[in-house]
Amino acid sequence: MKTKFRETLSRANEVIFRYPMVLAVALLAAIGAICIAETEFDEATKYIKFTICACLGISLMFALKMASQRVGKELLLQLCGVAFLIGFYCILPDKKNNFTEVYAYIIAVTALLSHLLVSFVPFLEKDRELRFWQYNKNLFINFFLTLVFTGVLTGGVELAILAVDKLFDFHFHHRIYTDTFFVLAIFGSSFIFLLFNDKGLNNLEKDGTYPVVLKFFTQFILIPLLLIYVAILYFYSFKILINWELPRGWVSYLVLAYSVVGILALLLVHPLKEENAKSWVKIFSKAFYYTIVPLIILLFTAIFTRILEYGYTEPRYFVFLLALWLLSIVVYFIFSRKATIKFIPVSLFLFGTFALIFPYFNAFSVAKRSQKAELINILNQNQLISAGKINFNKKVTDTVRNEIADKFQFLAERKQGEFLSNLLNQKDQAELSDNIEKGTFYSINYTIQNKFSDVNITVKNKPYELNRIVLVPEKQIIDIENYQYLLSFHRYSRDAQKLNEDQFELIDQLTDKSSLRLKLNSKEEVDFGPQIIQLFEENKNKNGTVKVPDIEMESDLGKYHVKLIFSEITKEKYSDNELAGIYYENVYILIRLK
Repeated sequence: MKTKFRETLSRANEVIFRYPMVLAVALLAAIGAICIAETEFDEATKYIKFTICACLGISLMFALKMASQRVGKELLLQLCGVAFLIGFYCILPDKKNNFTEVYAYIIAVTALLSHLLVSFVPFLEKDRELRFWQYNKNLFINFFLTLVFTGVLTGGVELAILAVDKLFDFHFHHRIYTDTFFVLAIFGSSFIFLLFNDKGLNNLEKDGTYPVVLKFFTQFILIPLLLIYVAILYFYSFKILINWELPRGWVSYLVLAYSVVGILALLLVHPLKEENAKSWVKIFSKAFYYTIVPLIILLFTAIFTRILEYGYTEPRYFVFLLALWLLSIVVYFIFSRKATIKFIPVSLFLFGTFALIFPYFNAFSVAKRSQKAELINILNQNQLISAGKINFNKKVTDTVRNEIADKFQFLAERKQGEFLSNLLNQKDQAELSDNIEKGTFYSINYTIQNKFSDVNITVKNKPYELNRIVLVPEKQIIDIENYQYLLSFHRYSRDAQKLNEDQFELIDQLTDKSSLRLKLNSKEEVDFGPQIIQLFEENKNKNGTVKVPDIEMESDLGKYHVKLIFSEITKEKYSDNELAGIYYENVYILIRLK
């Protein structure tokens, strides 16, 4: 037992000294996640940025460590990694409202690239094909082992804390469970993964026996799934030819799914194709790329159908780029006599890097130019331009109005305010600029819709479609007057707050019971729900963003007089007039003794 403990401690020390930067960023990521959980949503942006960069740093620093074990220059590579993470932190926005979907694409693609880098960066030289496969196979197995070990460890520790809490009446704060989860799920999983890889690159690329479980998984699960997929897709292709109709947009995802799963299957059985006995592997390896050729034609047809009709957006750009990557894979493996499987991750990495940073042709530049052209085209087709500005008094259909509003929101989220302002009069320009500055991009959509005064309704609203009204106070400054205290509650964080010996709690049931109760010491309470409902009744025929003098309501509560002040409040209703919900971001409570 003592020897085993020393051996475990020795391996842990080896991991700490071999992978210090990986463990450092993993620890920072866990701390950042804890800070996010314990901070009000409005103030958590800096922690979100920090945690995202630290999480990216885990795979990036591991990749650079693998590279340094091949070429040396560890300090230089680590400094480059730190510089990249700092730069990435700087490009992320400081305000939560500016965290648009654009940054989601940037983060997702960058995370994919960092993981791809791990897969090939130590093998940029030639003639390391089998070692490359062994390295990635071992990483693949260690990853799944890490998931199992981390799941068991995290669940066991959480249950142990719960048992101690309930059996010995410790009354732990609920945050101990979330904090423990983040530490074990982020830092713990990283440490366990590194324990499996403690010997480094030389051990990972060492030749070994082919795992029977991989053969079974590929032969009896992946390949049958592929046969089902390809049968469905080929039958659908025949249906298109018979009916002579354009393919549906989502068929692109099925083709990509089939291709990715097929490539994964080929990679898993790669060493077996050289063995004469494994005829099924040889047949599958040769036939797979030929089966994709007709599907690539279907894929490009589906993609261009959407692009020609609606223009480029980032998701369509990425699907189109994946189609080009898939075409390059097929051409390479069909026509190259010395094809190497390293081409798969390296080519995907290059395509992804191109999509993020290549000037003029990256995903975001193409999407902005395309949607600008689409907007101008819609306005010209419907003769809505008058003296260089949009004529909102001209009659349009609801579909045209909605398209214009959607494109305004899309371009506003991508900081194209100057282009949009040139299409509006001076008053509308100020309103647009105000919404962009505040990051209330959804308001731009509804505001543009409401500016059209003569709309021909051609599509009846479906029951599940939403109508939204956002009430915003004209007065943004909170006047404390003769109040003595100020408390704030957030939509996502309404823990009870103490004032001297008294406890205030806000209970939100606006969605189903239309009540917003402020409780004092769990005994006395006042319900502000009816006043909120009355406020919306006074503006019931309006939509979009509506400015009101103020959103304030007050009442006595025990020995105190309280006033609630909302920064904004939103009501959503379904088209059949059923209430979907009433939401707010921040509510401030002014308190004074009576």
